Amino acid sequence: MQLGDSRTGKLADNIAGFGRALRRAGVRMDSARIALAQDAAQLVGVDERFDFGAALESVMVSREQDRDIFRELFDVYFRNPDIAAKLLAQMLPSAEARAEPTKRRPRVSEALLPQKAFGQKDRKQEEEKIDLDAAMTASDANVLRHADFNALSSKEYALVERLAREVALPIPMIASRRTRPGVRGASLHWGNTLRHAARTGGELMELRKLTQREEDLPLLVLVDVSGSMERYARLLLAFLHAATRTHKRRNVFAFGTHLTDLSHAFRIADTDAMLAAASAAIDDFAGGTRLGESLATLRQTHERKLVGRRTLVLIISDGLDTGEPAGLDSELQWLGRHSRKLLWLNPLLRFDGYAPLAQGAAVLHRHADAMIAVHNLSKLEDLAARLVDVMKAGRRP
Repeated sequence: MQLGDSRTGKLADNIAGFGRALRRAGVRMDSARIALAQDAAQLVGVDERFDFGAALESVMVSREQDRDIFRELFDVYFRNPDIAAKLLAQMLPSAEARAEPTKRRPRVSEALLPQKAFGQKDRKQEEEKIDLDAAMTASDANVLRHADFNALSSKEYALVERLAREVALPIPMIASRRTRPGVRGASLHWGNTLRHAARTGGELMELRKLTQREEDLPLLVLVDVSGSMERYARLLLAFLHAATRTHKRRNVFAFGTHLTDLSHAFRIADTDAMLAAASAAIDDFAGGTRLGESLATLRQTHERKLVGRRTLVLIISDGLDTGEPAGLDSELQWLGRHSRKLLWLNPLLRFDGYAPLAQGAAVLHRHADAMIAVHNLSKLEDLAARLVDVMKAGRRP
């Protein structure tokens, strides 16, 4: 069937509108992909719904995690039951659906909301503050606390990101090698003892002691910024920045296809400004994951960031590494020898019965002292207690 030029007319308009809806749902989209989608529609036609959808998906989706969003939004956007006949004439996204309403992802539902004209502002939205106030019921707050970060709509995500900044994360203190005068201790403070004896005619009436100082546990954080971690990385960076603001000994790195030092960005006091600086510094965001190569860079360039065997290392990743398992195994062995504890914060623990079966995940699980869930606010609130429990387990042999 000859369709004519799909780059003009209602078909082109609806494909462009569908592309804008995908962009609102968080799928990467630009005018070049929309133009390719129009060319693909002209090549395959619209007689077969499956072929039409597959053609659009092949040029409009570049990340695996966006496929489910695309397919659900495609089914809703082009939901006319007589698609083979009516798409040629109208194919309007506003056509009434005959199917029963189904449960949609929040990002899909939000993408289908009517959009205001550019520059038009809603007075209520201008006055609205993203905050947890009395308007939110206890039930609403509880739902957000247990909602997976990847399932949130953009408004919910912004709210949860703000709430995450209020979650405390007290890092355990450790005994320093330095000492100070105290009432208890294993060593004598001979200077204070002799000065006190001089006041009593040379009699040793009291033995003054030295006690160890307490200091912040050195913290090294490695955050996975690959495509599969995109929805978690920004929120967890904001959480860590706010929760460890007073921590004096923290070093933060992002890794995707290579390692990026974010320690300078984390020195910025404002969390939003930190996120902007981190975004500018990371040039492999939403790419692949090569933890082994990133750890090799850490060993070669930033080895002095690991303070003896006293550093607590947090690796935030889903473990879907694309590098060589042997290289990752070797680098994790090195990291384990130079750290106090190695903890794997894994958002995939949101799935019941999850097991680290992927090659990279299996290697990481074998070397980690513990695997901890960080996929919602509730798990972030529990993180401090989990850290204390792991630290009490003693040092790695």
